[in-house]
Amino acid sequence: MIGLFHIENYSINTADFKHILHDPIVTELEEKFAEYVGAKYACSICSATNAIFLMLLNKNVTVDIPSVIPPVVLNSILNSGNKINFIDDVSWIGDSYVLHQFEDYKVIDSAQKVDRDQFKKEANPEDLMFFSFYPTKPVGGIDGGMIVSDDYDKIAYFKEAVLNGMSYANNNWERKIKFPGWKMYLNSFQATVVSENLKKLPAKVKRLEEIRETYNEALGYENTSSHLYRIVTRDNKAKMEELKKKGIVTGIHYEASHLNPVYNGDIKFACPLSEAVAATTLSIPFNEKLTNKEIKHIIECVK
Repeated sequence: MIGLFHIENYSINTADFKHILHDPIVTELEEKFAEYVGAKYACSICSATNAIFLMLLNKNVTVDIPSVIPPVVLNSILNSGNKINFIDDVSWIGDSYVLHQFEDYKVIDSAQKVDRDQFKKEANPEDLMFFSFYPTKPVGGIDGGMIVSDDYDKIAYFKEAVLNGMSYANNNWERKIKFPGWKMYLNSFQATVVSENLKKLPAKVKRLEEIRETYNEALGYENTSSHLYRIVTRDNKAKMEELKKKGIVTGIHYEASHLNPVYNGDIKFACPLSEAVAATTLSIPFNEKLTNKEIKHIIECVK
């Protein structure tokens, strides 16, 4: 079977760690990642959805959210004490987007994208931008995420919040709880894997660009995402089964959550574009390890 994503095998020597959970590699990763995306400060976290939870915690806002956003994002918004209002926007797919605009700063969701100097290009100094290290994302890992900003005070708060509310400096615990925090830190194992994959990112992006251009030319699309490659078919579930029989793994990544009573609160939202995307969009294999022979086979079967 030709896989939808490529997941690396990892070998980690824990004897190299100075601290099994809070090795200096965590801080080194934060510094390197901040530099890569063009931000001054960064706070690592165990998952991008927990980043959303912390950034929106008790803000008491209504978030205008695309219906086809992953449900885990909706869960974080609701569980952090906020409300959702579904909008019929599909233009964000495969790109970063503004999750919420506060009065003096915005929160930018870049879980599907990591570009060099991205924060400088897309954000203001006071903004917050977050990324995902879920295994299938551009910089995959053993899950995890990163919050970046040029605002020191915002990042300083998150660094303490993810460490149970404890002060933390120079990779040493200060045994004092400043406030009730959470156990949401990125551990040494996660940081080791992400660090290695960050080094590989330029080569990975180059190969994915080559594959995307080949797909676009052969299939007639203008996809630009470095995370997923999406095709449109009359019935994505039927197409998924058809391609499976031909040895190709595909995925349906977008659902119309405004139709789900768990989220809509019995409010009828009008989101026809979202419903169309949920019914017709299918992700085909798109990873840097695909061979030219496999790509040719995928194109022949998709056409």
